[in-house]
Amino acid sequence: MSDREPSARGPRDLDGPLREPRPQPIERVTDQLETPSLDDRTYRVIRLSNKLEALLVHDPETDKASAALDVNVGNFSDEEDMPGMAHAVEHLLFMGTKKFPVENEYSQYLASNSGSSNAYTGATSTNYFFDVSAKPANDQEPSASNPSPFKGALDRFAQFFIEPLFLESTLDRELRAVDSENKKNLQSDQWRLHQLEKSLSNPKHPFCHFSTGNFEVLKAQPEAKGVNVRAKFMEFHEKHYSANRMKLVVLGREPLDVLEDWVAELFAGVPNKNLVPNRWEAEVPFRESELGVQVFAKPVMDSRELNLFFPFLDEENMFESQPSRYVSHLIGHEGPGSIMAYVKEKGWANGLSAGAYPVCPGTPGIFDCQIRLTEEGLKNYKEIVKIFFQYVSLLRESPPQEWIFDEQKGMADVDFKFKQKTPASRFTSKTSAVMQKPLPREWLLSGYSRLRKFDSQLIDKGLACLRPDNFRLTIVSQKFPGDWDQKEKWYGTEYRHEKIPDDFMAEIKKAASSSASDRLAELHLPHKNNFIPTKLEVEKKEVKEPAVAPRVVRNDSIARTWFKKDDTFWVPKANLVISCRNPNIYSTAENAVKARLFTDLVRDALEAYSYDAELAGLQYSVTLDARGLFLDLSGYNDKLAVLLEQVLITMRDIKIKDERFDIIKERLNRGYNNWELQQPFHQVSDYTTWLNSERDYVVEESLAELPNITAEDVRQFKKQMLSQVHIESYVHGNLYKEDALKLTDMIETILKPRELPRPQWPVIRSLVLPAGSNYVYKKTLKDPANVNHCIEVWLYVGDKSDRMTRAKTMLLDQMTHEPAFDQLRTKEQLGYVVFSGVRSFSTTYGFRFIIQSERTPEYLESRIEAFLNLFANNLDSMSETDFEGHKRSLIVKRLEKLKNLDQESSRHWAQIASEYYDFELSE
Repeated sequence: MSDREPSARGPRDLDGPLREPRPQPIERVTDQLETPSLDDRTYRVIRLSNKLEALLVHDPETDKASAALDVNVGNFSDEEDMPGMAHAVEHLLFMGTKKFPVENEYSQYLASNSGSSNAYTGATSTNYFFDVSAKPANDQEPSASNPSPFKGALDRFAQFFIEPLFLESTLDRELRAVDSENKKNLQSDQWRLHQLEKSLSNPKHPFCHFSTGNFEVLKAQPEAKGVNVRAKFMEFHEKHYSANRMKLVVLGREPLDVLEDWVAELFAGVPNKNLVPNRWEAEVPFRESELGVQVFAKPVMDSRELNLFFPFLDEENMFESQPSRYVSHLIGHEGPGSIMAYVKEKGWANGLSAGAYPVCPGTPGIFDCQIRLTEEGLKNYKEIVKIFFQYVSLLRESPPQEWIFDEQKGMADVDFKFKQKTPASRFTSKTSAVMQKPLPREWLLSGYSRLRKFDSQLIDKGLACLRPDNFRLTIVSQKFPGDWDQKEKWYGTEYRHEKIPDDFMAEIKKAASSSASDRLAELHLPHKNNFIPTKLEVEKKEVKEPAVAPRVVRNDSIARTWFKKDDTFWVPKANLVISCRNPNIYSTAENAVKARLFTDLVRDALEAYSYDAELAGLQYSVTLDARGLFLDLSGYNDKLAVLLEQVLITMRDIKIKDERFDIIKERLNRGYNNWELQQPFHQVSDYTTWLNSERDYVVEESLAELPNITAEDVRQFKKQMLSQVHIESYVHGNLYKEDALKLTDMIETILKPRELPRPQWPVIRSLVLPAGSNYVYKKTLKDPANVNHCIEVWLYVGDKSDRMTRAKTMLLDQMTHEPAFDQLRTKEQLGYVVFSGVRSFSTTYGFRFIIQSERTPEYLESRIEAFLNLFANNLDSMSETDFEGHKRSLIVKRLEKLKNLDQESSRHWAQIASEYYDFELSE
């Protein structure tokens, strides 16, 4: 049911009413979806005769059409001796169909029409999606005589599920792509630790599966046993891919009736095998023998974590009350009285997160509390576990509080009411996955966003799951206990696995049954949230043409303020960006590190205060940019000034305590060291920035300075950072000019800076490479276990300020993007991480290739050179029609409308920060 009246239909809406009979055997389920207040789309849910269910979305303003299809099969359906089958099938479906047999025809079609595609494989679903230009080549509205490229894309897409070829010629290559994807993740702690929990779970439940697969288990081993792997993948597709397990979302400018006809025509051929929905009810991931255990795991990066895992409720049908949201809200709280507030005050933790996630239909979910530990916290992990259970005893002793639920419900309602659009393919992909859930179809857009019913009994049932005989404990650390005696099969994670000692378990049970008299007095329920917005009015006016640029409303020796009142999105939100120019911050690596410590300490000091703001839809950050200190606040405008005032006061008045400084410094030191253990393609990108920038410091330089910096150094440097600055601010959203000026006045009044003369403003410059020059920077990976190399080739093209240079470089990207991916990744199988495109720096514009691979950088460079030579030949022979098509496709991309307030703010600030002020540009 909708909470608003259906919108009036205009002349472009040619759809008949829901009850109108159709010649096709289509069941119209509903066209009355609950929508955000400003949603200009119309919707219809239909079901084809083959039981495929589809959501049709008519968006009269979209630049991109999109479709996504979610299949109710994932890695939980893999065969035991071929883990990764579902993932491999996902890859292979892109490699040609009977109707469109050329293996990259689909991607070529999309690329030539401003489109893109992707897919992912989950535990119980596989999700495919694409986007493409929503308008025909002549930029007119689509019609029968003037069709958009959407139907052609949809036709190619539908064939994935009708007659895929599983070409023998592509099999080896795509399985090597799967293998490369797996090797990319082998040194990722996120993947390693999650797989460790899975590998230690019930082997009779598919939660234990290794989901990605690799070449060995998907090809080498099966073929050694005489298995025809191609036949196996075709058999998997035949066995699990059925129309009645599929959920489709189609979004375009075309009227709903047209979209309905297309779906009926193109997807009617998807076979329906009347498969029962996948459910796993016979076993659970964690039986009694897998509970009451502690696991000590050694990470790749220098991190320290404590994780408590609890089998929880199966919330599949609890979408109206969602009890885990109440429980995780309280356990994950960071304000006064919370677990986090107490362990942080003790110097034991740097962060805490909590929440429940579903495992699969028919199986209880898992509640997970993750606490990021300090060195002292690691030593006292047993005390932290007991504090957790003391807090749970407090919650079980206190009846569920309806006022807490009402706060959550109220914010959820506000967030949904003012929800803005997201990119088309993100919407279709996410919504098609939601359609697999047992929601009323009218609630497909709102079902899991909103809270509808306070159910104290379900909350109590959820809390009852958080008990000592129903959990697993994992301690992640490189140094403790230090005697790991086992290795996980798929990722090689070292670990120790044992029952929780009886004496420790007895202490846990005592904490879990504690009463008010023997519980820590510091633990209590949170207070009411004063940041919840109450003024949500928006003065919406008719605007013929929204303003392209913000305007300067103050410009003097202390401050320059840019302002734009929102005239496009009409939401009660605002964005505020503040850059405090100061030449001292980046004058040396030492100063840059001191400034970084200062911003980390400010955020640390504000953690408890700002948590309520975050819950109420207000975010902030205090970081550094190329010009000095950088503040960013965003969210509902009602209380934005209140948050800003406290952030500024904290910056000005912060008392840097030695013990907290030591914790923050140690955390930063680990962060610097861990940087060298992250994915190689992230590292090369940072090195390229460093090499091309006049004022930038690479991690090695920062790491060398950090040990010598003291708390007193930061106290003294704070004065230099704030005493003499130029304030540049940008205000955008549901505010007026007077509000923008008041915010600037507040900044000036609180910080009281002296004038920074214009000649002392930081100048941002980039390296200009001389013609014909060729430079190579080599670096050895710190992580010896990482099997990958990585190369970034950056080609200097010209001055960033030259529009023709930018246009030509972007056109080069448009023409090479799909061929480069097809040649270097799909055909040559150089690696999973392969991308190319425009890369600019402060004042320069260029083109880059990045490849992460087991092959040497020298070989990768030779293949990039070979591709460029091949492309040069193809460019010489390119037809005028194809060339014009690429230009048109680029134009469509460049003219794509902004989806929300944040996107427009980002575009404006990029031009202000770069000091080019070319606001017509979309970058």
